[in-house]
Amino acid sequence: MHLGHAASALCAHSWAVQHDAEFVLRIEDIDHGRCKPEFEGAIFEDLHWLGIRWLEPVRRQSEHLEAFAKALDVLRAQGVLYRCFLTRREVMAASASAPHGAADVYLGPDQPVSASAEATRLRAGDPFAWRISLRVAEDVLGSLWDDLEWQETGAGPAGEAGLIKACPERLGDVILARKDIATSYHLAVTHDDAAQGITHVIRGLDLFESTHIHVLLQALLGLATPVYHHHGLLRDTQGARLAKRDGATSLQALRNAGHSPSQVCQMAKL
Repeated sequence: MHLGHAASALCAHSWAVQHDAEFVLRIEDIDHGRCKPEFEGAIFEDLHWLGIRWLEPVRRQSEHLEAFAKALDVLRAQGVLYRCFLTRREVMAASASAPHGAADVYLGPDQPVSASAEATRLRAGDPFAWRISLRVAEDVLGSLWDDLEWQETGAGPAGEAGLIKACPERLGDVILARKDIATSYHLAVTHDDAAQGITHVIRGLDLFESTHIHVLLQALLGLATPVYHHHGLLRDTQGARLAKRDGATSLQALRNAGHSPSQVCQMAKL
């Protein structure tokens, strides 16, 4: 964990304390290649050192893959999922050439892959991802599509707050599962927020746009929509948000350098 992680955890924990609520810690470890037991232990150690306590037991997403598969089955039965065999480069090319021109938003193929062509690729063992079709989802929801919304007590990138209309098309046909991983961040957190009775989701501004998809999934799966609060992000001297891949200083390094929990909490203050 680095200071950005600490800031988000402290923000949520502080809100829980102020409102006599429970702070919930969840281990989102569906990416088996990047998640290791020692990383989980380090998270617990860092949070305890900062004075953060949470509701037990901790939910580990890797222990609930069957539940995510069932949620995926519900969506599949609604007809809102399709197999996408495109590579990331092909998706970016298709997005860039689309009329909307957003290189990172994929709104699906003009024509679905035929059953015979799909069967051929499956027999060949070609990798694929399960994507949600926004076109079909809109048909499934009918008039409810225009009622997709959430209550925002923080602020979006343009200062959006209050009752916000969800616009899933801003993210496009996102991936909900892969051939080798039977879920995705979007599906797993939406399912788990409901399964754990989460009433308030407090997270960084970098996840604000994801809420548009999460609200859609809640409507399709018949789940309640929590109140969302998106907070600002800690940034480096160049204005970029702190990230592990960019070498953000870890809490362990700060601790080893002699900083106290109170000093680190002050450094992580939003």
